[in-house]
This record gives sequence, structure tokens and C-alpha cells, in this order.
Amino acid sequence: MSAETPNVREVKGYCGLCIARCGTVATLTDGRFTRLDPDPTHPTGAAICAKGRAAPELVYHKNRLKRPLRRTRPKGDSDPGWEEISWDAALDQIAAAMRRIAEQHGPGAVAFSQPSSSTTAIADSTAYIRRLMNAFGTPNLVYAFDLCGWGRAIATRYVFGVGTVGVASGGAMPDIAESGCLILWGYNPSFSRITHATATVAGLKRGMKLIVIDPRNVGLANKADVWLRVRPGTDGALALGLANIMIERGWYDQEFIREWSNGPFLVRSDTGRLLKANELASGGGSDQFVAWDFLVNRAVRYDPTEGRYEASTKDLALRGEYTVATMHGSLRCRPAFDHYATLCKTYSPDVIERTCWIPPSQLEQAAHTIWHARPVSYYAWSGHEHHANATETARAMAMFYALTGSFDVPGGNVLLPAVPAGSITGEDLPAAKRLVPAIGLVERPLGPARLNNVSARDFYGAVLEGTPYPVRGLIGFGNNLLLAQGDPVRGRAALAALDFYVHADLFMTPTAALADIVLPVASCFEREALKIGFEISADAQSHVQLRQAIVEPQGEAHSDTDIVFGIATRLGLGEQFWDGNVDASYRQQLGPSGITLEQLRAEPAGLRKPLATPYRKHAGSDSKGNPRGFPTPSRKIEFWSETFLDHGYSAMPDFVEPPIGPVARPDLAVAFPLILTCAKPSLFCQTQHRALPSLRRRALHPEIELNPATAAARGINNGDWVEVRTPAGAMRARARFSDQLDPRVVVGEHGWWQGCEELGITDSDPFAANGTNFNLTVDAAVRDPVSGTPAHRSNLCEIRPVLAAR
Repeated sequence: MSAETPNVREVKGYCGLCIARCGTVATLTDGRFTRLDPDPTHPTGAAICAKGRAAPELVYHKNRLKRPLRRTRPKGDSDPGWEEISWDAALDQIAAAMRRIAEQHGPGAVAFSQPSSSTTAIADSTAYIRRLMNAFGTPNLVYAFDLCGWGRAIATRYVFGVGTVGVASGGAMPDIAESGCLILWGYNPSFSRITHATATVAGLKRGMKLIVIDPRNVGLANKADVWLRVRPGTDGALALGLANIMIERGWYDQEFIREWSNGPFLVRSDTGRLLKANELASGGGSDQFVAWDFLVNRAVRYDPTEGRYEASTKDLALRGEYTVATMHGSLRCRPAFDHYATLCKTYSPDVIERTCWIPPSQLEQAAHTIWHARPVSYYAWSGHEHHANATETARAMAMFYALTGSFDVPGGNVLLPAVPAGSITGEDLPAAKRLVPAIGLVERPLGPARLNNVSARDFYGAVLEGTPYPVRGLIGFGNNLLLAQGDPVRGRAALAALDFYVHADLFMTPTAALADIVLPVASCFEREALKIGFEISADAQSHVQLRQAIVEPQGEAHSDTDIVFGIATRLGLGEQFWDGNVDASYRQQLGPSGITLEQLRAEPAGLRKPLATPYRKHAGSDSKGNPRGFPTPSRKIEFWSETFLDHGYSAMPDFVEPPIGPVARPDLAVAFPLILTCAKPSLFCQTQHRALPSLRRRALHPEIELNPATAAARGINNGDWVEVRTPAGAMRARARFSDQLDPRVVVGEHGWWQGCEELGITDSDPFAANGTNFNLTVDAAVRDPVSGTPAHRSNLCEIRPVLAAR
């Protein structure tokens, strides 16, 4: 080959930057990574986004961390005095600090942190991080689950027993290819998951109806049959309002509700609790529920252990009030569904117009389309989650969806099959069986701490106040807490107060700058990763792939997985980590699949494990021949939750106004008349990638989106720098006009701090009131009572022009 002819090689894989995991083809020219393109042969390879195309720029950026660093000066010093050290020295110091803290305070005093596995590349290593926690004996993972994933993946489990969206969390996925109607609720796949965007466009071409619920007209909203411009934070009311129309019109699957929900269960009018069979005059079990058979006009028992009624479900009452003979006399009861219908009735079209700012005609059109275009599927994302009423909103949405009868049917939200795989997260390890309760569990026993996920605010409290017990160390894997979470000033104080903090990342961030040791991380294009199933469709779920490293890591960067293994070995836990052999962990995961590691290495594009997709799995039989039902206490979709009642919450999800909103706080609305929400920029992964010139040129500065009329009333021109102030704090951004945005709403962006030297843009101080950190405007003390979710997307604000340009 002549010197003029470059040596070009292509490597098939998938982009690990976000949850889309788009199939890709990487091009290497003379050994240098030069291009990343979509791989149309891959089940997620129809397209890739700008972030993926900028992958070579990310890999070779001059500001990448390349060697381990150790702090030599106090954390209060403006100069950390970073000193390069060897990996051996870094890992030895980390293990020694973890042992010391565990000996003094217990292993729970060492917390771990990681960013969202949906919006960053940490998913390659999340199972290993969890295994290290379980092996060491700490339950405390500081993870934004209260912000991202709680509503769609976990809160809905209190209704269906599984997440109504999100295969990775054990939930269902919209079967867009067969849907008659798709609802995108607070979700813009054009920015967040291109595979869903391309599937939606294909669906529209074959006649599928589309409903978009979003304060902004972005992405696929301009192709929607109905765009509902909801007031930020009122999605729960909207779900109840849609359900009200569907129930009043009879646009709901009554057979499905009778047979597969606890809607027929009778609720005592005197105590507001479900009637139990042992209270009946005729007797029964204390764990059995009671419904009313309107054909024979008598109470019938339901046994959740068998999932069966003593009579046919076709004559079970859903509405009305009935007199039931009990051991203590006659008792008036109503079906749980009747209580739900009564709740929904309070959200009439007029109430929804006042509450959500949606005209009755649009509400009616949406409900009509949903019912008459079935089967219905929906996907909800963080647009409905970043609010202090997130749990009840998600429950209300799940119940509304149950009315369609579309769950786990072709074209609905389907529980997709999965390639059999071995678990490696280590819940069976000895230390995992002795964990102390996670931070926040006592205050919110049904929230994320139940799954050992700790909110940032609770973590800060444990560090600064020792509540509920002290946390003295943090092992951080790329979680830029001070830019990703509310209350960054308190966060800075907490990180500075730790006895020991290690942070692994690609770049030095404001959060990493407070660490004692900073470790350089290999990007997802410089490391292997095993993926068993791509959560987008049944076909994609059958795909198993070992992603190859496209190039060697820059400098001395290591993968997050290798860092976990290195720490485990130094802690004396190597035996629980396959004696340091990552390949052995891959083999354990692949074992049940029948696919070998050698086969995957020989086929970089991946292999398929044929899967069948059975539908209506709840209607199947368990090992005893009983209906499988749903994984809830009643084996039914739960319109009425005794679990919530037992913990002091409402049995049904009534709407709660955003705590810092114009209705809840009219006193604040005088000085702060606008509603501030936020949206994710399309070019960046949360707080990352703003140093890449090709991306930054397309978004030089943070923007605040507002209606031209709102701007004109304040003397603001398009492109002006403005100050956004809330009762909690302030930040600055550039104005961008949108005439489709409600004049009472403005939209900001979070994650801005990083400069771009090539464009002459310096880093921004994340703690300065005249800086660009959106989270300074968030009052992190205002939280969802169940999940602890702070209100990032529904706060009051005012905007004024900044006289001097930045």
C-alpha cells in the first residue's frame, strides 16, 4: 500500500452514549478513529445523532483526563495542587480509605454515585458498580432515580406491578410498529431516542395516530394529530381528566377492568379500606377481598393467592353502592372503580382547562382518538417526572392507560421477551445480606431508597448532619452532582466535608474538582461492553453484542469496569469478582443464553437469539394452574392501593398542584409571574460534551425559550442575555423566541458549565448568581412526598434583560 493510500478499517458496534444504543459503524483511518455512522443492519441502527457523530472529537479531545491525580492542597484552596500518581498508588489509597471509614462508621458510611444510565455511557458498568456495593456492604448509591426513571419505571409498579414503560427496569415498551395510537408524554424521541423517532415516523406513514403531550411544540409534535400544550406540572390532572371523559362516554374496556383490575373490590364507606372476606357474615379468609355480583345481587370472594373469584367476573359491579351483610351488621360499600370514577369526575373539561390550560375541544379530541384508534401505546419520559408530584402523576397516567385494555397486547405496551442471562449484581453476596437501611428509607419507605437508590439531598444531609447516620466517603463514577442536581451550594459543602472522595470521569468537572483522587475514564469508544438485548422491540431484544473497543484508551485511562475490579481486588474481594477476570463475568452473564463469548468476539456485529413474544401474559397460568395476573399484592392492576394507605398516602392518585406554582403560591406569583420549566438540549449528554467544537458551534450558550409577547413586555430582544430569577436563586441565559410556547411559560436548560477553548469560551462558575447553572433556580427542599423528587420543571420565575453582554 502506498503512502498516499490510507489504511481504512471499519468496526461494527453500537454507541453507548445514551439509552438509544444506536447500532454503528466506526471508521479508522491509519489506525485513527475518524467517523461514526449508523449501521442499518443493526436493530437500532437506522440513524445516529450529532453526539454520536462527534465521537472521534470526544475521544481525542485535548482536555481529556489521562492519568490519575491526587490532591495535595486543602479543599478550600483555589488550587487543588493536583499531582499525577500511578494507578497502583491511587487504587491502594482508595481501598485504604474505604476500609478505614468502614472500620470507624460501618460500610454504609461509604456511598457510591453514578449518573443516569439512560443519558450517559455508565450503563456499561452499572451492574459491576452495584456488585461492588453489595460485596463491600453499602446500600447507598447516589443516583438520580428520583429524577429520571422513577415515574415511568417504578411508581407505575404500584399500579401494574411492573413499569409501564422501560424494558431495562422490568417494564413494558410501546409496540409502535403495531400501534393504532401512540402517546408521547413528556418525551421527545427526536432528542432522546432516535430509534423511537424513526419508528414513530414509520407508524405515521401507515396511518397510526399520534398524540403529543408537551408544553413545547418540538420534535414530532408538529406531526401529531393532537398536541396537548399542558401546563408544566399538571400532567396528573390531565390523566384524570382524560380518564373522566373516557369513563363518561363508555370509552373504556369494561371487561378488562372487571377481570384484570381490583376495580370491582368493595371499599368500606365507614373506614375507607377494602372489605375483607373474614368480615362477611358468610365468612372467609382475612387475606381475601370482596366484590359485588350484580346478577345474583350478593357479595363474592376473591382469593389473591389463587387469583380467582368464586363467581364469573362478567357480572362484577364497577359502579354503585351496595349493602353488604357483615359479622357486625349491614355495611355500605362501593367498588374501588366507582371511587376512581368519582375522583376523575372532579376533573371535568372545564377544570382541566383552568388547571392544565388545555381547551375542552382538544381534550375531547384526544380521548376520542385514544379510544377509537386502539390499540394504544405510550411512552413517558422525564417531562412528567421532574416535579414534586411525580409519583401521583405516574400512577394517574398508568390508571388512565389501563382503561384502554391495551397492556401487553399487540400494538400496546408490551412486556418484551428477553434473552436468558445470568445476574452479576451480587444480591446474594454475604455482605449484601447485612446491609443497613439506605439513606431516606425511613422518611420515604415506598421511594427510591427501597431499591437502595439515594437522592442527592438525602446524601448531603447524611454528610453534613449525619442523618440518619454519617456518610464519610464517596466513590463517584462520573456523576456531576453539582450541575445535575438542585442545591449545588449545599452539595459543594457536602463534598468538601467528606473524609475521602474519589471521582472517575473523562474530564475535570466542578464536582470532580472537590475529590481527593480523580481517575481518568476510557470513553465508551475505547472499551468493551456486553449488551444482552436492545430494549426497543422484540427483534432488538433478541440481539446480543460484545461491543469492541474502537481504539485504545487515551493516556492511562481505564474503563469504569476495570476501576471497579481494581478496587475490589485491593479490598480483598477479588474472589467475588471472578479473580479479576472480566471475561469470566461475561461468561456468567451469557451462560443461560447458550451464546459463548468466543462467538461474540468472532461476530462484532452481534448475534441473534430467536425469541417468541407471547401476549397477555397476565392471562396465562402459573405453575399451579391459576391465572398469572399481575405482580401486585392483589394480582390485579390496582386502582386502589392498600399499600399506599398502609404508609399514610392516598389509595388513589389525586392531583396535587406544583408547590411553587401560581395556584399553590399566589403570593409568590406577584413577583414571579412566569412558570419556569426546562428541557434537555439535543446536542449534549446532560452536563457533558460542551467542550466539543462541532457541537458547541451549534449551541454556543444556554438558552431560555419564551414567547415573543412575554419578551416584548419586558424589553427583551431575541438573542439577548437575560437573568432568570426564582424564589430560590438565579442564572443567566440567552433569549430564544418561540411563538408556540404559552406566554406564561419559559423553558431553560440545565448542565451548562463547560467552556470550549477552540471557540474562546471559558468555563462558567456553577455557584455564581450571574452564571449559567440552571439548578441554582431550584428549591431542592420542595419534594415529592413518596419519591423525594424535587421540582426541576415547574417553578415560578421572572425574567429581565441583562444590560451588559457576557
